[in-house]
Amino acid sequence: MLKKGDRLPSISLLNQDGEAVNLLSLIGNTPLVVYFYPKNNTPGCTAEACSFRDNYTDFQKLGATVIGISRDSVASHKKVVENRKLPFTLLSDSDKKAERAFGVKRDLFGLLPGRVTFIFNTGGFIVDVFSSATKPKKHVTTSLQILKKTLK
Repeated sequence: MLKKGDRLPSISLLNQDGEAVNLLSLIGNTPLVVYFYPKNNTPGCTAEACSFRDNYTDFQKLGATVIGISRDSVASHKKVVENRKLPFTLLSDSDKKAERAFGVKRDLFGLLPGRVTFIFNTGGFIVDVFSSATKPKKHVTTSLQILKKTLK
């Protein structure tokens, strides 16, 4: 798995609108929070996405961009963004190329894709990375704490 100091991989994935997004194009002026999650419309993943949504203004105040990535389809992401009123982008990693590039391991005895959050600085380098399969909302609070500490 990528670790502190590693560079953001150059990968393009489709967003919820079917548009290609190159992750490297997202760095430069703002920090970047990239969170991998197992599956749309499951209790933990919905709680995590809604927690990012509910705290989104805090991320904006810190100038951070938030991106969620899972193996779900573009159409599935579109429904989640619309139904949950998510103000951030979800990217489809149906072929697992981002999962492999980031080195995201499977959780829960290898049954589910991992739940991992990466925090990148404006230069595109990881300032922190953490994983917790059982505490999805903690990814949001921890991300905010790291960003506040990093930006001081």
